[in-house]
Amino acid sequence: MTTDRALMPDYLRLFALFGIVVVNVQFMAYPIEEGFVGATQQSPADAVAAWLVGGLALLKSYGLFSFMFGVGLAFQMRSAEKRGLVFGQFYRNRMMGLALFGLAHGLLFFPGDILVAYAITGAILYRVRTWPAGRLIRLGTILLVVQLVLTMAMIAAFPTAPAEAAALERYIMTEGSLAQVLGFRAVMFVIAFIFVLLAQGMAALGWFCLGLAAVKSGLIDAPGHPVWQKARRWCLVPGLALSLSAAAIWQWHDPLMGELLVVLVAPLTTLGYLGLIAALARPPGPFMARLLTAGGSSLTIYLGQSILLSTIFAPYGLGLWDAVGPAAAVLIAIGVTIALIVLVALWRMRFALGPFEWALRWISRRGVAGAA
Repeated sequence: MTTDRALMPDYLRLFALFGIVVVNVQFMAYPIEEGFVGATQQSPADAVAAWLVGGLALLKSYGLFSFMFGVGLAFQMRSAEKRGLVFGQFYRNRMMGLALFGLAHGLLFFPGDILVAYAITGAILYRVRTWPAGRLIRLGTILLVVQLVLTMAMIAAFPTAPAEAAALERYIMTEGSLAQVLGFRAVMFVIAFIFVLLAQGMAALGWFCLGLAAVKSGLIDAPGHPVWQKARRWCLVPGLALSLSAAAIWQWHDPLMGELLVVLVAPLTTLGYLGLIAALARPPGPFMARLLTAGGSSLTIYLGQSILLSTIFAPYGLGLWDAVGPAAAVLIAIGVTIALIVLVALWRMRFALGPFEWALRWISRRGVAGAA
Protein backbone atom coordinates (compact mmCIF):
# COMPACT_ATOMS: atom_id res chain seq x y z
CA MET A 1 0.00 0.00 0.00
CA THR A 2 1.40 3.43 -0.99
CA THR A 3 0.08 6.86 -0.06
CA ASP A 4 1.01 10.53 -0.37
CA ARG A 5 -0.63 11.30 2.97
CA ALA A 6 1.48 12.11 5.99
CA LEU A 7 1.06 8.92 8.03
CA MET A 8 2.57 10.10 11.30
CA PRO A 9 -0.59 12.01 12.40
CA ASP A 10 -2.74 8.88 11.99
CA TYR A 11 -0.42 6.80 14.17
CA LEU A 12 -0.17 9.65 16.69
CA ARG A 13 -3.94 9.84 17.16
CA LEU A 14 -4.33 6.10 17.67
CA PHE A 15 -1.42 5.96 20.12
CA ALA A 16 -2.70 8.96 22.10
CA LEU A 17 -6.26 7.63 22.42
CA PHE A 18 -5.12 4.63 24.45
CA GLY A 19 -2.84 6.77 26.58
CA ILE A 20 -5.57 9.27 27.34
CA VAL A 21 -8.17 6.71 28.37
CA VAL A 22 -5.95 4.88 30.88
CA VAL A 23 -5.18 8.23 32.49
CA ASN A 24 -8.73 9.58 32.48
CA VAL A 25 -10.38 6.42 33.79
CA GLN A 26 -8.80 6.84 37.23
CA PHE A 27 -10.61 10.16 37.68
CA MET A 28 -13.94 8.54 36.77
CA ALA A 29 -13.45 5.36 38.80
CA TYR A 30 -11.88 6.78 42.01
CA PRO A 31 -11.73 10.01 44.01
CA ILE A 32 -11.03 12.83 41.58
CA GLU A 33 -8.19 14.30 43.59
CA GLU A 34 -6.36 11.02 44.24
CA GLY A 35 -7.05 8.82 41.21
CA PHE A 36 -5.48 5.37 41.44
CA VAL A 37 -3.72 6.28 44.69
CA GLY A 38 -7.09 6.64 46.42
CA ALA A 39 -8.47 3.28 45.29
CA THR A 40 -9.79 1.16 48.16
CA GLN A 41 -9.03 -2.09 46.32
CA GLN A 42 -5.24 -2.42 46.08
CA SER A 43 -3.31 -5.57 45.15
CA PRO A 44 0.24 -5.93 43.80
CA ALA A 45 -1.22 -5.99 40.30
CA ASP A 46 -3.14 -2.79 41.04
CA ALA A 47 0.00 -1.05 42.28
CA VAL A 48 1.90 -2.09 39.16
CA ALA A 49 -0.96 -0.90 36.92
CA ALA A 50 -1.02 2.50 38.64
CA TRP A 51 2.77 2.75 38.37
CA LEU A 52 2.76 1.94 34.64
CA VAL A 53 0.00 4.46 33.88
CA GLY A 54 1.84 7.15 35.83
CA GLY A 55 5.16 6.35 34.22
CA LEU A 56 4.07 5.63 30.65
CA ALA A 57 0.95 7.71 29.99
CA LEU A 58 0.23 10.46 32.54
CA LEU A 59 0.77 13.91 30.93
CA LYS A 60 2.46 12.34 27.89
CA SER A 61 -0.71 11.33 26.03
CA TYR A 62 -2.16 14.84 26.33
CA GLY A 63 1.12 16.18 24.96
CA LEU A 64 0.76 13.94 21.92
CA PHE A 65 -2.87 14.94 21.47
CA SER A 66 -1.96 18.63 21.76
CA PHE A 67 0.86 18.23 19.24
CA MET A 68 -1.73 16.80 16.85
CA PHE A 69 -3.93 19.87 17.35
CA GLY A 70 -1.16 22.09 15.99
CA VAL A 71 -0.65 19.70 13.09
CA GLY A 72 -4.40 19.80 12.47
CA LEU A 73 -4.42 23.62 12.27
CA ALA A 74 -1.85 23.53 9.48
CA PHE A 75 -3.79 20.87 7.60
CA GLN A 76 -7.03 22.84 8.03
CA MET A 77 -5.37 25.93 6.57
CA ARG A 78 -4.23 23.92 3.56
CA SER A 79 -7.68 22.41 3.07
CA ALA A 80 -9.44 25.78 3.42
CA GLU A 81 -7.13 27.30 0.82
CA LYS A 82 -7.84 24.47 -1.64
CA ARG A 83 -11.60 24.76 -1.07
CA GLY A 84 -11.65 28.55 -1.22
CA LEU A 85 -13.03 28.90 2.32
CA VAL A 86 -12.55 32.00 4.45
CA PHE A 87 -10.32 30.35 7.03
CA GLY A 88 -10.80 32.91 9.80
CA GLN A 89 -14.57 32.33 9.89
CA PHE A 90 -14.16 28.58 9.59
CA TYR A 91 -11.63 28.38 12.41
CA ARG A 92 -13.63 30.68 14.70
CA ASN A 93 -16.70 28.49 14.26
CA ARG A 94 -14.60 25.37 14.84
CA MET A 95 -13.27 26.67 18.16
CA MET A 96 -16.80 27.64 19.21
CA GLY A 97 -18.04 24.16 18.32
CA LEU A 98 -15.16 22.58 20.22
CA ALA A 99 -15.99 24.72 23.26
CA LEU A 100 -19.65 23.63 23.12
CA PHE A 101 -18.68 19.96 22.97
CA GLY A 102 -16.24 20.52 25.82
CA LEU A 103 -18.81 22.22 28.04
CA ALA A 104 -21.27 19.36 27.55
CA HIS A 105 -18.49 16.84 28.12
CA GLY A 106 -17.21 18.50 31.29
CA LEU A 107 -20.57 19.29 32.85
CA LEU A 108 -22.20 15.93 32.16
CA PHE A 109 -19.50 13.28 31.94
CA PHE A 110 -15.90 14.17 32.82
CA PRO A 111 -14.90 17.24 34.86
CA GLY A 112 -11.33 16.94 33.57
CA ASP A 113 -12.38 17.91 30.03
CA ILE A 114 -9.61 19.45 27.93
CA LEU A 115 -11.68 20.59 24.92
CA VAL A 116 -12.74 23.97 26.34
CA ALA A 117 -9.12 24.77 27.17
CA TYR A 118 -8.19 23.64 23.65
CA ALA A 119 -10.76 26.03 22.17
CA ILE A 120 -9.40 28.98 24.19
CA THR A 121 -5.72 28.25 23.58
CA GLY A 122 -6.51 27.30 20.00
CA ALA A 123 -7.81 30.85 19.48
CA ILE A 124 -4.43 32.11 20.69
CA LEU A 125 -2.65 29.73 18.32
CA TYR A 126 -4.55 31.29 15.42
CA ARG A 127 -2.74 34.56 16.13
CA VAL A 128 0.65 32.97 15.51
CA ARG A 129 -0.32 30.71 12.62
CA THR A 130 1.82 32.65 10.14
CA TRP A 131 4.98 32.57 12.28
CA PRO A 132 7.95 30.67 10.84
CA ALA A 133 8.79 27.26 12.30
CA GLY A 134 11.80 28.44 14.31
CA ARG A 135 9.83 31.14 16.08
CA LEU A 136 7.02 28.71 16.87
CA ILE A 137 9.50 26.22 18.33
CA ARG A 138 10.96 28.91 20.61
CA LEU A 139 7.51 29.98 21.80
CA GLY A 140 6.41 26.38 22.34
CA THR A 141 9.53 25.59 24.35
CA ILE A 142 9.09 28.66 26.55
CA LEU A 143 5.45 27.79 27.22
CA LEU A 144 6.33 24.22 28.21
CA VAL A 145 9.01 25.44 30.62
CA VAL A 146 6.66 28.00 32.19
CA GLN A 147 3.96 25.32 32.45
CA LEU A 148 6.33 23.02 34.31
CA VAL A 149 7.14 25.68 36.89
CA LEU A 150 3.49 26.73 37.28
CA THR A 151 2.13 23.19 37.58
CA MET A 152 4.73 22.14 40.12
CA ALA A 153 4.02 25.27 42.17
CA MET A 154 0.25 24.56 42.10
CA ILE A 155 0.75 20.93 43.14
CA ALA A 156 3.02 21.96 46.03
CA ALA A 157 0.61 24.71 47.15
CA PHE A 158 -2.55 22.58 47.07
CA PRO A 159 -1.51 18.98 47.95
CA THR A 160 -4.87 17.82 49.38
CA ALA A 161 -8.57 18.62 49.27
CA PRO A 162 -10.73 19.23 52.35
CA ALA A 163 -11.93 16.02 54.04
CA GLU A 164 -15.53 17.23 53.80
CA ALA A 165 -15.29 17.44 50.00
CA ALA A 166 -13.86 13.92 49.80
CA ALA A 167 -16.67 12.56 52.00
CA LEU A 168 -19.31 14.29 49.87
CA GLU A 169 -17.78 12.88 46.67
CA ARG A 170 -17.81 9.35 48.11
CA TYR A 171 -21.47 9.62 49.10
CA ILE A 172 -22.58 11.02 45.74
CA MET A 173 -20.56 8.56 43.65
CA THR A 174 -21.75 5.53 45.59
CA GLU A 175 -25.31 6.41 46.62
CA GLY A 176 -26.26 9.59 44.77
CA SER A 177 -29.03 10.05 42.23
CA LEU A 178 -28.45 10.97 38.60
CA ALA A 179 -29.18 14.62 39.39
CA GLN A 180 -26.72 14.62 42.29
CA VAL A 181 -23.97 13.04 40.20
CA LEU A 182 -24.48 15.53 37.36
CA GLY A 183 -24.55 18.42 39.81
CA PHE A 184 -21.32 17.24 41.43
CA ARG A 185 -19.62 16.88 38.05
CA ALA A 186 -20.71 20.37 37.05
CA VAL A 187 -19.25 21.91 40.21
CA MET A 188 -16.03 19.93 39.86
CA PHE A 189 -15.72 20.95 36.21
CA VAL A 190 -15.89 24.63 37.15
CA ILE A 191 -13.27 24.15 39.87
CA ALA A 192 -11.00 21.92 37.79
CA PHE A 193 -11.20 24.20 34.78
CA ILE A 194 -9.06 26.83 36.50
CA PHE A 195 -6.25 24.33 36.95
CA VAL A 196 -6.74 22.79 33.50
CA LEU A 197 -6.55 26.18 31.77
CA LEU A 198 -3.57 27.48 33.74
CA ALA A 199 -1.52 24.29 33.71
CA GLN A 200 -2.63 21.94 30.94
CA GLY A 201 -3.85 24.80 28.75
CA MET A 202 -0.43 26.43 28.69
CA ALA A 203 1.24 23.09 27.98
CA ALA A 204 -1.30 22.43 25.24
CA LEU A 205 -0.50 25.74 23.57
CA GLY A 206 3.18 24.88 23.73
CA TRP A 207 2.61 21.55 22.01
CA PHE A 208 0.22 23.25 19.54
CA CYS A 209 3.10 25.50 18.47
CA LEU A 210 5.47 22.54 18.09
CA GLY A 211 2.91 20.62 16.03
CA LEU A 212 2.32 23.58 13.74
CA ALA A 213 6.09 24.01 13.39
CA ALA A 214 6.45 20.33 12.47
CA VAL A 215 4.17 20.85 9.47
CA LYS A 216 5.76 24.14 8.42
CA SER A 217 9.24 22.61 8.53
CA GLY A 218 8.18 19.44 6.70
CA LEU A 219 8.97 17.18 9.66
CA ILE A 220 5.49 15.70 9.81
CA ASP A 221 5.90 14.48 6.22
CA ALA A 222 9.34 12.96 6.89
CA PRO A 223 9.17 10.25 9.58
CA GLY A 224 12.76 9.29 8.78
CA HIS A 225 14.09 12.79 9.45
CA PRO A 226 17.18 13.03 11.72
CA VAL A 227 15.15 15.08 14.24
CA TRP A 228 12.94 12.07 14.97
CA GLN A 229 15.98 9.80 15.13
CA LYS A 230 17.55 12.13 17.70
CA ALA A 231 14.27 12.18 19.66
CA ARG A 232 14.38 8.38 19.90
CA ARG A 233 18.06 8.30 20.79
CA TRP A 234 18.20 11.11 23.35
CA CYS A 235 14.67 11.29 24.75
CA LEU A 236 12.89 7.92 24.56
CA VAL A 237 14.93 5.64 26.83
CA PRO A 238 16.08 8.38 29.26
CA GLY A 239 12.56 9.81 29.40
CA LEU A 240 10.96 6.44 30.09
CA ALA A 241 13.56 5.53 32.71
CA LEU A 242 13.15 8.84 34.53
CA SER A 243 9.36 8.81 34.24
CA LEU A 244 9.00 5.24 35.51
CA SER A 245 11.37 6.04 38.37
CA ALA A 246 9.36 9.15 39.26
CA ALA A 247 6.11 7.14 39.14
CA ALA A 248 7.68 4.53 41.44
CA ILE A 249 8.56 7.27 43.95
CA TRP A 250 4.96 8.52 43.69
CA GLN A 251 3.51 5.06 44.13
CA TRP A 252 5.74 3.59 46.84
CA HIS A 253 7.72 6.33 48.58
CA ASP A 254 6.83 10.04 48.50
CA PRO A 255 3.60 10.90 46.61
CA LEU A 256 4.20 14.65 46.45
CA MET A 257 7.82 14.39 45.31
CA GLY A 258 6.95 11.62 42.84
CA GLU A 259 4.13 13.65 41.31
CA LEU A 260 6.40 16.68 40.89
CA LEU A 261 9.04 14.54 39.19
CA VAL A 262 6.47 12.95 36.84
CA VAL A 263 5.44 16.46 35.79
CA LEU A 264 9.05 17.52 35.33
CA VAL A 265 10.11 14.69 32.99
CA ALA A 266 6.87 14.38 30.98
CA PRO A 267 7.96 16.63 28.05
CA LEU A 268 11.17 14.62 27.59
CA THR A 269 9.22 11.35 27.41
CA THR A 270 6.68 12.88 25.03
CA LEU A 271 9.45 13.89 22.63
CA GLY A 272 10.74 10.33 22.80
CA TYR A 273 7.27 9.02 21.95
CA LEU A 274 7.12 11.33 18.94
CA GLY A 275 10.37 9.83 17.71
CA LEU A 276 9.07 6.30 18.28
CA ILE A 277 5.80 6.99 16.47
CA ALA A 278 7.74 8.47 13.54
CA ALA A 279 9.61 5.15 13.29
CA LEU A 280 6.30 3.25 13.25
CA ALA A 281 4.67 5.53 10.67
CA ARG A 282 4.98 3.29 7.66
CA PRO A 283 2.34 2.39 5.04
CA PRO A 284 -0.07 0.04 6.85
CA GLY A 285 -1.65 -3.20 5.75
CA PRO A 286 -5.43 -3.50 5.34
CA PHE A 287 -6.15 -4.26 9.01
CA MET A 288 -3.96 -1.47 10.37
CA ALA A 289 -5.38 0.90 7.78
CA ARG A 290 -8.86 0.30 9.21
CA LEU A 291 -7.59 1.05 12.72
CA LEU A 292 -5.90 4.24 11.59
CA THR A 293 -9.04 5.37 9.80
CA ALA A 294 -11.05 4.82 12.97
CA GLY A 295 -8.39 6.66 15.00
CA GLY A 296 -8.92 9.61 12.68
CA SER A 297 -12.31 10.05 14.36
CA SER A 298 -10.51 10.88 17.59
CA LEU A 299 -13.15 13.35 18.82
CA THR A 300 -15.87 10.69 18.61
CA ILE A 301 -13.71 8.13 20.39
CA TYR A 302 -12.55 10.59 23.07
CA LEU A 303 -16.10 11.66 23.90
CA GLY A 304 -17.35 8.09 23.62
CA GLN A 305 -14.76 6.96 26.15
CA SER A 306 -16.07 9.42 28.73
CA ILE A 307 -19.75 8.75 28.03
CA LEU A 308 -19.33 5.00 28.45
CA LEU A 309 -16.84 4.96 31.31
CA SER A 310 -18.64 7.60 33.37
CA THR A 311 -21.79 5.49 33.08
CA ILE A 312 -19.99 2.25 33.97
CA PHE A 313 -18.57 3.69 37.20
CA ALA A 314 -21.48 5.95 38.24
CA PRO A 315 -24.24 4.82 40.67
CA TYR A 316 -26.85 5.34 37.93
CA GLY A 317 -24.90 2.89 35.73
CA LEU A 318 -23.03 -0.20 36.87
CA GLY A 319 -21.97 1.40 40.16
CA LEU A 320 -18.33 0.35 39.93
CA TRP A 321 -16.90 3.57 41.45
CA ASP A 322 -14.10 2.50 43.81
CA ALA A 323 -15.43 -1.06 43.65
CA VAL A 324 -12.69 -2.52 41.43
CA GLY A 325 -8.93 -2.20 41.54
CA PRO A 326 -6.79 -0.05 39.20
CA ALA A 327 -5.74 -3.04 37.09
CA ALA A 328 -9.39 -3.88 36.38
CA ALA A 329 -10.19 -0.21 35.70
CA VAL A 330 -7.36 0.00 33.15
CA LEU A 331 -8.58 -3.17 31.43
CA ILE A 332 -12.12 -1.79 31.31
CA ALA A 333 -10.84 1.45 29.80
CA ILE A 334 -8.81 -0.37 27.17
CA GLY A 335 -11.76 -2.67 26.39
CA VAL A 336 -14.10 0.30 25.93
CA THR A 337 -11.60 1.97 23.61
CA ILE A 338 -11.16 -1.17 21.49
CA ALA A 339 -14.95 -1.52 21.24
CA LEU A 340 -15.27 2.13 20.16
CA ILE A 341 -12.53 1.74 17.56
CA VAL A 342 -14.29 -1.31 16.11
CA LEU A 343 -17.64 0.52 16.01
CA VAL A 344 -16.11 3.62 14.46
CA ALA A 345 -14.22 1.49 11.91
CA LEU A 346 -17.54 -0.07 10.85
CA TRP A 347 -19.15 3.39 10.76
CA ARG A 348 -16.32 4.78 8.62
CA MET A 349 -16.77 1.99 6.08
CA ARG A 350 -19.99 3.77 5.16
CA PHE A 351 -19.47 7.39 6.21
CA ALA A 352 -16.57 9.77 5.58
CA LEU A 353 -16.53 11.17 9.12
CA GLY A 354 -17.31 10.05 12.66
CA PRO A 355 -20.57 11.38 14.20
CA PHE A 356 -18.97 14.11 16.32
CA GLU A 357 -16.52 15.04 13.53
CA TRP A 358 -19.48 15.49 11.20
CA ALA A 359 -21.25 17.72 13.75
CA LEU A 360 -18.09 19.78 14.29
CA ARG A 361 -17.61 20.24 10.55
CA TRP A 362 -21.25 21.32 10.19
CA ILE A 363 -20.75 23.93 12.91
CA SER A 364 -17.43 25.03 11.41
CA ARG A 365 -18.92 25.70 7.96
CA ARG A 366 -22.02 27.56 9.11
CA GLY A 367 -22.04 30.96 7.42
CA VAL A 368 -18.54 30.56 5.97
CA ALA A 369 -18.04 32.03 2.53
CA GLY A 370 -17.22 29.34 -0.01
CA ALA A 371 -18.55 26.46 2.14
CA ALA A 372 -20.75 23.97 0.31
